[in-house]
Amino acid sequence: MADKIKTRVSLGRGIILGVLILFSAIQLFPLIWLIDFSFASNTEFFTSSLLIIPREIQWGNYPRAFIDGHFLLYLKNSVLVNTLAVVIVLVLSICSAYAVTRMRWRFSQTAKSIILLGMMIPIHATLIPNYMIYDFLGIRDTLWSLLLPYVAFSLPQGLFLAASYMESVSKEIEEAAIIDGCGTFRLLGSVITPMMKSSLITVIIMTYLNNWNEFMMASTYLSTSRWKTLPFSILEFTGQYRANAAVQFAVMTLTAAPAIVIYIILSKHITKGVAMGAVKG
Repeated sequence: MADKIKTRVSLGRGIILGVLILFSAIQLFPLIWLIDFSFASNTEFFTSSLLIIPREIQWGNYPRAFIDGHFLLYLKNSVLVNTLAVVIVLVLSICSAYAVTRMRWRFSQTAKSIILLGMMIPIHATLIPNYMIYDFLGIRDTLWSLLLPYVAFSLPQGLFLAASYMESVSKEIEEAAIIDGCGTFRLLGSVITPMMKSSLITVIIMTYLNNWNEFMMASTYLSTSRWKTLPFSILEFTGQYRANAAVQFAVMTLTAAPAIVIYIILSKHITKGVAMGAVKG
């Protein structure tokens, strides 16, 4: 009997493992395909095979993509815009979460619900109104035309995760800090925020990755190359190297690399933080 139970458990684990491996392979294949063809020559590119082994690895595709694609300029813009958006979203998420979960005022839950409704609004519905507003204010094609919508669309998710975790923080700890003389800002900065480390790391990573891959707003609000970000640079590079698909794949690989590295390093915190938000939300 015990052997039969053990066999069933092993069979069940094997099936689950097989499904997970298949699902992982399907998810990873586009990335493998992208990297594989980025090292091929343009003549090898048009083939019926899913993957190829280049006769000679074309390392030169990457310097051409790096230099001709103005990679450093677009990378600098992406890092600057995303870092500012992350800092602002983080500060606003902590403050707004404290206001709606700890402070007693009449419309706290209404305010929280209105902010969370932002998760239901599609980006496409705001493109034209925002374009007209930015044009009226004279901030179109500036850093603000990207920073404002990035913060606005990331804040609901940040508030959701921060508020979910903050509700689980013991009020006795907070009351003890207040008795010891902590003011509101010191209480937030020195007591509550360090306890929310996992949740806040998730907010940082998800805000960074979502905005890093954003393309629609960048292509609508920006008209010059001064503040264009990495995803938008692919479009320009595609037009410049229309006849050389291998170099296009190299620039796409370079564009995706920073987000992939960040995700690989911090994936444990993303899973942990989202799970905590789902359980406590």
